Amino acid sequence: MDKDTAISFTNVGAKYDHGREVISDVSFNISKSSFYFLSGASGAGKTTLLKLIYQLHKQSRGQIKLFGKTTTDLSRDEITDLRRKMAIVFQEYSLLSHLSVFDNVALPLRVRGISENKIKKLVGKTLDWVGLGRYANSNPKALSGGQQQRVSVARAIIVQPEILLADEPTGNLDDENASRLMELFIQMNKNFGTTIILATHSSKLMNIYKFPTIMVEDHKVSFIGNQKNSISDSQEMKKTWKGPKPQNYFSELSKQFDEIAQ
Repeated sequence: MDKDTAISFTNVGAKYDHGREVISDVSFNISKSSFYFLSGASGAGKTTLLKLIYQLHKQSRGQIKLFGKTTTDLSRDEITDLRRKMAIVFQEYSLLSHLSVFDNVALPLRVRGISENKIKKLVGKTLDWVGLGRYANSNPKALSGGQQQRVSVARAIIVQPEILLADEPTGNLDDENASRLMELFIQMNKNFGTTIILATHSSKLMNIYKFPTIMVEDHKVSFIGNQKNSISDSQEMKKTWKGPKPQNYFSELSKQFDEIAQ
């Protein structure tokens, strides 16, 4: 496998219990720092594919490699370490209602043992960038759907994952919030080099942001479009939302993480 490959599937099949396979004989390679849409009819296997990558579900056959490591050879602790290089954003937000917005975003940093002083700075900057700085002490239930989704994205961004998986993150959002969320992901891909796979039913979204598409259909996977020419030059793509400049934010946050690692 090429050293620039982040995700590799070879003849993978997956099913639940003793049912028929949801996906069959799936083989592909996803390069590092790439951005793909994931599309297909409801029940086609999009969520299953994401779960296989994040190791929330085990394949029934075939081989999956993440960062060059064959997942079937890994221990539970090694799988946990592997997941720390990834983040997943669900359509239903998956926020903890007994924690504040701040504490929801801080959770993955606390799991990693980061000091509270650094957590305070990083969470504050991240919430400011997603436009939710003033809601840090709020309960997630008090926020709108679009705001809750941005909290879940902030929680994913803050760990600077090498792979980000997003399962219908714009499904419950209006066009403005969907565009804002896409801008977050695009800047994350550009500035962090994060490999992103974003599941969506929205043909409008895919037509505006012309990233290549992983299509799941009839238990198989196919690819549409070219990664090298993936970003649209349309006026819609060039729209930016008001707030701190993405480039400045990511550069500054990246430097702080570098300091933490030292």
